[in-house]
Amino acid sequence: MAEKAQYVTLGVNGELFAAPVEQVQEILDMRPIARLPQAPANLLGMTDVRGDGIPVLDLRLTLGLMPASDTENTRIVVLKLETPERLMTIGLRCDKVYEVTSLDEETLAPPPVVSGEWRGHSVAGIGRRRGAFVTVLDLVRLVVVGAPALAA
Repeated sequence: MAEKAQYVTLGVNGELFAAPVEQVQEILDMRPIARLPQAPANLLGMTDVRGDGIPVLDLRLTLGLMPASDTENTRIVVLKLETPERLMTIGLRCDKVYEVTSLDEETLAPPPVVSGEWRGHSVAGIGRRRGAFVTVLDLVRLVVVGAPALAA
């Protein structure tokens, strides 16, 4: 039997998202973030992770959702992403981190084709966990396209 892919499930605005576990370096409680001048709205700034400064994106804003205040559940998911140009470390602020899990089916459904304007470029696929839809994010496309200041 083939090994199922593992995902870290994230909550944002009441929706369930997933990140491939091999791209997640660690999960942090909220911590101070230093703002950067003239940064895009979704780039919250820089934070220190064991002596290294890493940029932190707000997943809500990156997905085009309204901002929200931090709660006791707010986390920073530190990601290691490999782009064609480089390996990058980035933090992703999300409302909640649930668990590491596999999805109900071995294959993901592709993003729906519903409009010429929405192409689902940052969606790797749609899965299910305990009957609920889970949007698996293509994190490289989300970060490179969703955060142009970091793509340079």
